[in-house]
Amino acid sequence: MDNAVHNGVWSGTWVAERLGVELVGGDDLRELLGLALRRNPKRAHLLVSNVLGKHVPQSPAVVYGHGFALGERVRELLGADESRRAVVLGYAETATGLGHCVADGVGLAPYLHSTRRPVDGVDRAGGFEESHSHATSHLLLPENPALLAGPGPLVLVDDEFSTGNTVLNTIRALHERYPRERYVIVALVDMRSAADAGRLDAFADEIGARVDLVTTADGTIRLPEGVLAKGQELVERYEGAVPPVRPVAEGQVSRVELRWPAKLPDGGRHGFTPGHRIRMEGALPAMAARVADALPDTARRGRVLVLGFEELMYAPLRLARELEQVLEGAEVRSSTTTRSPVLAVDDPGYAIRSRLVFPAHDDPADGPGERYVHNVAGAGFDAVVAVVDSTADTPELHAPDGLLATLAAHTPNVVLAVVPSYVPARPHVPERPRMLPEPLRGPAFSSYPPDEVGWLLRDLSDVSLEAPTEEREEAIQAGGAHYAESLPVEYQPSDQYQELFRAALDTSAARIAQAVGAVTELVLAERSPRPVLVSLARAGTPVGALMRRWAKHRHGLELPHYAVSIVRGRGIDANALRWLAAHHDPADVVFVDGWTGKGAITRELADAIEEFEDSDGITGFDPEIAVLADPGSCVRTYGTREDFLIPSACLNSTVSGLISRTVLRADLVGPNDFHGAKFYRELAGADVSVDFLDAVAARFPEVADAVDTTVKELLAADRSPTWEGWAAVERISEEYEIHDVNLVKPGVGETTRVLLRRVPWKILARAGAGADLDHVRLLAEQRGVPVEEVAELPYTCVGLIHPKYTRGATGADGKAVSV
Repeated sequence: MDNAVHNGVWSGTWVAERLGVELVGGDDLRELLGLALRRNPKRAHLLVSNVLGKHVPQSPAVVYGHGFALGERVRELLGADESRRAVVLGYAETATGLGHCVADGVGLAPYLHSTRRPVDGVDRAGGFEESHSHATSHLLLPENPALLAGPGPLVLVDDEFSTGNTVLNTIRALHERYPRERYVIVALVDMRSAADAGRLDAFADEIGARVDLVTTADGTIRLPEGVLAKGQELVERYEGAVPPVRPVAEGQVSRVELRWPAKLPDGGRHGFTPGHRIRMEGALPAMAARVADALPDTARRGRVLVLGFEELMYAPLRLARELEQVLEGAEVRSSTTTRSPVLAVDDPGYAIRSRLVFPAHDDPADGPGERYVHNVAGAGFDAVVAVVDSTADTPELHAPDGLLATLAAHTPNVVLAVVPSYVPARPHVPERPRMLPEPLRGPAFSSYPPDEVGWLLRDLSDVSLEAPTEEREEAIQAGGAHYAESLPVEYQPSDQYQELFRAALDTSAARIAQAVGAVTELVLAERSPRPVLVSLARAGTPVGALMRRWAKHRHGLELPHYAVSIVRGRGIDANALRWLAAHHDPADVVFVDGWTGKGAITRELADAIEEFEDSDGITGFDPEIAVLADPGSCVRTYGTREDFLIPSACLNSTVSGLISRTVLRADLVGPNDFHGAKFYRELAGADVSVDFLDAVAARFPEVADAVDTTVKELLAADRSPTWEGWAAVERISEEYEIHDVNLVKPGVGETTRVLLRRVPWKILARAGAGADLDHVRLLAEQRGVPVEEVAELPYTCVGLIHPKYTRGATGADGKAVSV
């Protein structure tokens, strides 16, 4: 670590001797802090942190390590449960990066920092003034307005805790709007005077909440009488006397494309979730490698500075930390530009040895002005990697007196890296919909509690729709009927089969919980911080309910969840989409299903969304489905690609809220109706719908670490669909002379459906498949269907529907069928 004490000289000596200022504390305090002077009518002296990565270039590992360690202490203070409910708030501009690091240390806390940059279309969730700052107005602009509204602890992070005015004023303002029971204040140093030290307990009593303080070091600073006036006089005297920093180089300026992940926020201005962090960490190695490749050999073996931009501290810091590991022979440091006008004095006993001045280049709301880079000129850097957001990539940045040219006068190589400025989508303003009913909810419709799911369906419970399986199959294959025009007779599981279901659930609950957690975290990281879960009824509905429970368990989020109908060959329920667009932003909608087989529904949904947008003019729906398991490699958002037994596939309505398959028939579903379904109240005695959810959710705590590992691997992986499942189905269809891919149902889930709802011909089982197929073997035995072991099968099993079924084609071996 680069200490604030060099060769026995503390970097606060110069100010201490001339102002009579005394820093009272242990040696650790002097290692963390130096002193400088600044042009400020409220406070002349400046505590200069040596581990913040702001004014003093420092090893990124040291900067990140200090913040992360503070976060770990907060986690220890709060405990695991409260940490999961916490939100971390950092202060602009100095502590934006520190707050990020603290949030990382807390583990699962979303992060927001205040900002001085207004953003069109984003409503303020609050704001406050900073008493001693040169630029006081702070805005809180979370993309998700509910971020600060939860009841969990609020962790407030600043670089120093001195009078406490800023933090306590923030808490008071937020507590009036979003009251909670606990606050934690975090700072690198506690510099309160004896008079200020007692204010914290009194303040906590005043608002009726617990307020804790976590710091790395503590001490105080003694200021003599008249220190402000004397400090201002010193600034005036030395600013005029210190000669400007002379150029020493004619550096080359180049640009590197980071390939920043799409839709990943550049920082916490609008909120940054643990999922965002995991996604960033997955992309960092490749981005750092691109930066390393852009550096000349001399820099790769020399001194490299990664320079952030005002509030943009975290992304440059993490990039520098990764570069520190990539460039093993280089000395990598991290710092940022600043608004703070600090006096520079080239003296080893002073914290700011040099200052470069350049004009603001991000069209600031408070007008043009000077900006500064400290301790870079004369520091001997072989290259500076300047990291700015796209808002700041302006002509002013590239001007002859701009930041890049200013840096190039003091280092041989300047590399510009631009991070896309994250701008939240404008709030969706729904159009007034045609008269559509409200969602159906339990217990009136389904056995799920009312908040578990809203069914965008029409209740057809009083209509007789069931037909024997053989009659349905004959009509469907003859082309005289569509499978969605009737319902199969609901399978009544035997005691033996129900016992098999329970055994399968006991065995696989943790595996399912891990997949649920992984797919939910992917959705939160990549799709939306406030997703609207829309499950495809009915196989997707238990998964949607579990994802909703995970989001609440892990992040305290109350996600809306609806179930809609999609019918192969007929598309998704357009009225359901209209209802969703009228009540939510379509961009937040995430379609959820249980698993993929060959990908038919995936393609059906994509085609249906395109057709809907063309006909209705409502855009924004993403047809990408999120699934628990993707053995067919048909989607990007999944919890696993393994083909294993998901116990909810073992049963029909009795594990799906007692709801039937969906029905679409012109005489039952009118132009202003949702697709239909039945509620089988009479099966309540065999219902395990809520039991299934409870059993899986009970395993959430034990799989948390495994989920984090899985998500990190998934975010770093190439998850592009390969459609291997579709290719396998086409091959099987021809090999077994079926010649119709719709009669080939790959995967454990689809095979189970074949045995429960259709007329099965035979089952192909991967050789050596174990307990995942116990229920398949039992069902096959009950229906007299042969199970054929296949050596090289891409799925655990594949169900084949009886090809060209007629009432006479009842042989299980299919020999009576002409193909």
